[in-house]
Amino acid sequence: CRPESMPKYAVATVAEIPPGHRKIVEVAQRTIGVFNVKGEFFALRNTCPHQGGPLCQGMVTGFLFGERPGALTYTRQGEILRCPWHSWEFDIRTGQSWHAPHRIRVRQYEVSVADSGRIKGPYVAETFPVEVEGQVILVEIGGPARHRET
Repeated sequence: CRPESMPKYAVATVAEIPPGHRKIVEVAQRTIGVFNVKGEFFALRNTCPHQGGPLCQGMVTGFLFGERPGALTYTRQGEILRCPWHSWEFDIRTGQSWHAPHRIRVRQYEVSVADSGRIKGPYVAETFPVEVEGQVILVEIGGPARHRET
């Protein structure tokens, strides 16, 4: 159970991490890899639980399965992260290891896509119609006319 008040950090825009790519960032004194897997975003700690290697710098791959010789199927393309030090494999979606999966897992973080942080506020600035006639800009202001000479 996660507390509702967990801090959130803006780490990138959606455009910065296209499908199949990643961005490694420093967040709250941790190095985190943010991955776009087919339009979904996932974040993992950039530390392999095996020997501390830079996990998120590893190759992103999938699995090759064969039900019988010569009948191979490549599955889960772009969902498996292989540590660059010793090739241990981790599921990007869950952090689960494929070596000793019941006891080894990499730290995973919740990821959400939000607006750029700009939230429509309760206040609205007063606006006025503007016209351009020739080289003169005219602003229409309702109510009694006010003119001040400078």
